[in-house]
Amino acid sequence: MAVFGQGVVGLLTLALLARLPLTTLVALDRWPARRARALTLGATETLDPIEAETPARLRALCGAEDGEDPSGFDLLYELSGAPVALDQAIAAAAFDGRIVVGSWYGAKPATLDLGRRFHRARVRLISSQVSTLTPALAGRWNKKRRLDVAWRQIATLRPAQLITQRLPLEQAAAAYNLIDTDPDTCLQVILTYGGAH
Repeated sequence: MAVFGQGVVGLLTLALLARLPLTTLVALDRWPARRARALTLGATETLDPIEAETPARLRALCGAEDGEDPSGFDLLYELSGAPVALDQAIAAAAFDGRIVVGSWYGAKPATLDLGRRFHRARVRLISSQVSTLTPALAGRWNKKRRLDVAWRQIATLRPAQLITQRLPLEQAAAAYNLIDTDPDTCLQVILTYGGAH
């Protein structure tokens, strides 16, 4: 499996996947600190998606020899918010591989390579939406059951460990500037109210 994007959502997804008996769990992110955090949460390998050797390294992780079409990853999560990552996921997917698109691109258009590899490998793109479930599961997973499982996972994963900065509300402009200018050291910024830390 591979997870593109190691922000808070990507890291929590990776931590859940690391509990499964996987042979390979690759984390991809531009920022070294986020890749390092992914290793502590269970990634077996981390890669910088913008490095030139990353496509070859992904092929090698799938066990492909030079020049061969890689067997690919069975399941990939695109959680980076970068449309180019979706193309990278398509290129790395196995035959009948699944890509869960959990990113929100907002107003950003996503130009995708839906040519030969996408069709020949029968890659499946699956949209993810946290407020509803796929109809096939909705009958067994009501809201209470989903929340019970989510709260148990939160207690186990301890997402507060991903908070990197706490700033008072009065410094909100500085917090947003930090997020924008220093994403490698800034994973999760929390604004505090009235002296709460």
